[in-house]
Amino acid sequence: MADGTGNLARDHLRAFIERIERLEEEKATLMEDIREIYAEAKGTGFDPKIMRQVVRIRKIEPDQRQEQEYVLDTYLSALGMLEHSGEEKVQSPEVAEQLGAVE
Repeated sequence: MADGTGNLARDHLRAFIERIERLEEEKATLMEDIREIYAEAKGTGFDPKIMRQVVRIRKIEPDQRQEQEYVLDTYLSALGMLEHSGEEKVQSPEVAEQLGAVE
């Protein structure tokens, strides 16, 4: 009985490993397809680096993206790297406290 259980476990393990290997092959094929699309886009004048950023940003939920942009603007402003358009953004208390310790 123990031998049968060992064979069953071995078969399950082999099946999992084979499924992972198939998916890894599919993933490699998809990654190559994606590289080709970026190369094609570059050939028509688009910047693949910026396109990758856009893809990454689009994966983020809108409210989370807005929060990240807000914090980024706050940091850039604190470093004098952001031009102000006349309207001041109110810093969150946590960010203001962190920046206050630096200033």
